[in-house]
Amino acid sequence: MTAADSTPMRAAADSAADSAGIVHGGGNPSGLPKHRHMSFWNASRRVFDLSLGEMLWSRRTIFMALVVGGPVLLAVIVKVVELFGMSALRVNRQPVAGFGIFGVMIWMLFLRFIVPVLGVFYGTALMADEVEDKTITYVFTRPIPRGAVLVGKYLAYLACTMLVVLPSVMIVYFLLVPFSALPETFGSLVIDLGLLGLGLAVYGAVFAFVGAFFKRPLVIGLLFAFGWEQVVMALPGYLKQFTIAYYLQALVPHAMPADGVASMLQGMFRENPPVAVCLAWLFAYLGVFLYLATRVVERKEYVLEQ
Repeated sequence: MTAADSTPMRAAADSAADSAGIVHGGGNPSGLPKHRHMSFWNASRRVFDLSLGEMLWSRRTIFMALVVGGPVLLAVIVKVVELFGMSALRVNRQPVAGFGIFGVMIWMLFLRFIVPVLGVFYGTALMADEVEDKTITYVFTRPIPRGAVLVGKYLAYLACTMLVVLPSVMIVYFLLVPFSALPETFGSLVIDLGLLGLGLAVYGAVFAFVGAFFKRPLVIGLLFAFGWEQVVMALPGYLKQFTIAYYLQALVPHAMPADGVASMLQGMFRENPPVAVCLAWLFAYLGVFLYLATRVVERKEYVLEQ
């Protein structure tokens, strides 16, 4: 975020201050509120309103569009190949149906790469960008709860990423799955969309905490998502149970093509704990780390470097 990008957050703070009863200028030189502070959720909503527009028109959204555009481009290529009577993917010389290819993309591209990378780049920046651009004081000097700033920006992150990622998944689905297979596969698509939304929420909460707590959050986030999780998921033992990917992948409703490379890789990375256990752990990650992130923001003294 550049210096020019700080204007929306300053506007959000000023708008929240006005709603809380602050009189600026000569009318109230002390800057003290005439009425009580804005409630936590009202302040979060105000920050969300301003942050969403800021995120949608930021350079990160261009990066996100390029990332999610990759699977769409692959789906177009597969469709073109099939129009010429050829199979885009074969396992043991047998063609893989479009829904099987869609399942491979969900598992290997969206869950293994796109969801974590968006969580890292957006989640770690929720507060870190304000500190880096030295605009955090414009927000924290207003009569709104500090934690509401993070929650509002987190909700804006969720809305922004879902508005881009979920439509791209639907485009890939309708490109790859034949019309005759839609009735029997549409339920899996709905599960996929919910699963990706949950993944964005959980990764975003974890990396929001990383961004609020650590000084160089992006490096730590990348090491966690593409170092720790990738290595631990490939190793035997119980350590994989302390990753987000372990529970997300267990909820994927697709079966990979049998006796192929994808099936072998899935056998290495995927286990099947009960659905209730997976959901309980994922929502626990979401709630605990989002709460910790708000507590850090409320208590931490941010020092702006010169």
